Amino acid sequence: MIALFHRPLLFIIVAFMVSVGVVCAQSTQFVSVEPIVRDGSLYIDANADIEVTGELRNAAEKGVPLYFTADLEIVSSRWWWFDKVLVDEQRSWRLSYNVLTQQWRVSVGDLTLPEDTFDDALSFVKHIRGWAVGSTDLFDPDEEYEGRIRLRLDTSRLPRPVRVDAFNSSAWSVMTPWKDFRFSISPPVQKP
Repeated sequence: MIALFHRPLLFIIVAFMVSVGVVCAQSTQFVSVEPIVRDGSLYIDANADIEVTGELRNAAEKGVPLYFTADLEIVSSRWWWFDKVLVDEQRSWRLSYNVLTQQWRVSVGDLTLPEDTFDDALSFVKHIRGWAVGSTDLFDPDEEYEGRIRLRLDTSRLPRPVRVDAFNSSAWSVMTPWKDFRFSISPPVQKP
């Protein structure tokens, strides 16, 4: 009699956990990826949908710098051997808050930009624009290439005292799944 009661209850619990997992998975993902050819180089524009709330946002507001890293891979498929890796790039952003001046800063390489709010600073990470990933000489015209991109919070670059908490808490595991995309490069148009 008790076993009959537990099976439907177990089914309801499993269904609830699966639906919560689907909702969580949908809140952190890449929405679009667009390869662009300009001036003999390949650039990537991408939009990610990530949410930073709770423990992670509180730590950032207390002055803990957050490092986000985008990983990009572009390969050429080969039927006779492993895929040929053409591009394997990373781009990192540092989001920091100065408690004394109450100003947010976003750093990408040598460029540092001031922002008023955390959401404005995070917008630079969410909307990747003009990421130069390689020369078009790497790519043959009219051949299809496969790429994938992801965005993650780089917990290895956090300050040591915070790193321990980050490894023990799921709030610090912000990562999009890999977003696959395909593209080809058109041959240059010859002008008469």
